Amino acid sequence: MPKVMVVGAGAVAQVTVCKLARRPDLFPEIVVASRTRAKCEALAARHPQARIIPEAVNADNVAQTVALLEKHRPALVINLALPYQDLPLMEACLQAGVDYLDTASYEPPDTPKYEYRYQWEFQERYQQAGRTAVLGIGFDPGVTNAFVAYAAKHLFDELHYLDIIDCNAGDHGRPFATNFNLEINLREITQPGRYYEGAQLVEVPPLSVSQDVRFPEIGVRRAYLIFHEELESLVKHFPSLRRARFWMTFGESYLMHLRAFMNVGLTSIEPVDYEGCSVVPIKFLQKLLPDPASLAPDYKGWVSIGVQLRGTYQGQPRTAYLYTNIRHEWAYQDCGAQAVAYTAGVPPAVAAELLSTGAWKPQPGVWNVEQLDPVPLLERLPAAGLPWKAIIDYPLDFIDTPE
Repeated sequence: MPKVMVVGAGAVAQVTVCKLARRPDLFPEIVVASRTRAKCEALAARHPQARIIPEAVNADNVAQTVALLEKHRPALVINLALPYQDLPLMEACLQAGVDYLDTASYEPPDTPKYEYRYQWEFQERYQQAGRTAVLGIGFDPGVTNAFVAYAAKHLFDELHYLDIIDCNAGDHGRPFATNFNLEINLREITQPGRYYEGAQLVEVPPLSVSQDVRFPEIGVRRAYLIFHEELESLVKHFPSLRRARFWMTFGESYLMHLRAFMNVGLTSIEPVDYEGCSVVPIKFLQKLLPDPASLAPDYKGWVSIGVQLRGTYQGQPRTAYLYTNIRHEWAYQDCGAQAVAYTAGVPPAVAAELLSTGAWKPQPGVWNVEQLDPVPLLERLPAAGLPWKAIIDYPLDFIDTPE
């Protein structure tokens, strides 16, 4: 059975390792590597029933990562580090002859803009090396891509409109905190909103477009248009889409704090001089605010993520809503995590199972999730802790044009 290596030891990695550790029949050895070895040792201590090998690695250093891969010879690397490390990790896997998967597209450290094109450029080299890379197999991106692929194959003859919606209706009791790495989170939502209209990418000011959305079991929440990387791959692979957008909910307290941070420059990625020291404001802010993993014990309430689709089936208009609802309390009971990390951490563990058992047999190359058969993934998600539903002719809330 294959050895796997998880790179990263944060909240999402905690969930993925939790799930992998429960399958010693498939994963008898799990290497967990990050810049801070103590975090990897802590993860190993949580699962004494599994053989987990902690290691230290600087994932930005290709040569160092190659040496670690050659030491352990895993069949697969699961990249749960920061998006900045996607390219050096893909390069290291290529040099060491190891398959690769991640949960988020590459983002240049000096430019807050997700783009898959950097990773797609590895396509020919991965094909020639006979290696496989699966990109963006978290929940969004990841399961959302599989929802769209499933709908395109089984529910519609043609897709026309896509809205991906992400709602965290939970309460952690803190004045302000982010649910995953603060730097990545705030870079994502403070950049201009972007969406696809036809083949064109339309840009609007940050958080300037919003509307109320009705979420099953949750109720109505205000959702804001932001850009998310799966839009880039989905419009490429489903060219019949006339429009594709991504929405995320934020509470008023969150937005109040966020605007204050933005107004005083604390979300900036440009270094400033402080008494002779170079300080990046957003990194300083991250040091002041809670670690996302620390939120889990007190988090209550729902998370809901899904895709709303419109198109045609047998010549008639059709709508569909495919979504997952999960409570923070359930995630904590299962893996000691809050639900946002849980929804991101379960899918890569399931994907590792699919690749190791041959349920997914992608050709060598670089692939987005929607290019693979969605059925094996969606069939296994409920047992892994992420139940989902598909509702045909769901009364969609979205208007045709942003306000």
